[in-house]
Amino acid sequence: MTSKRLQKTFHAKPNEVDRNWVLVDADNQTLGRLATKIADVLRGKNKPTFTPSTDAGDFVVVINADKVVLTGKKETQKRYHRHSGFPGGYRSAQVKEVRAKFPERIIMNAVKGMLPHNKLGSQLLTKLKVYAGSEHKHEAQNPVALDLNS
Repeated sequence: MTSKRLQKTFHAKPNEVDRNWVLVDADNQTLGRLATKIADVLRGKNKPTFTPSTDAGDFVVVINADKVVLTGKKETQKRYHRHSGFPGGYRSAQVKEVRAKFPERIIMNAVKGMLPHNKLGSQLLTKLKVYAGSEHKHEAQNPVALDLNS
């Protein structure tokens, strides 16, 4: 009998994960394509140690969120809905209204929809920092710019 060598499945452990800071410039980027790349970095899918059930991703800082591009007629036709839980508490707003008041929410909602809808997804979303302008508070972490064109 010959003994076969079996490869063991690798599972990243939370305390062994190496976290980096990534800077993303949303200026003239399409919302859906941008959100997909951000979600991949948050989950850690760009690393060889990716484990679906573990938070193995990096921190992401997004700047210029107010300059993100929506294709087609989404600026006027797409609506964001929310409900307070009370009778008559339903509210709906167009993208242009949300962009005027809270431009960060457009990217936050798009990325949230691309993450797992469980405790892990909530934990991953806390590592996303979105800013409307080009200034951010995370210079001390020395974020590395992410190339979105590749």
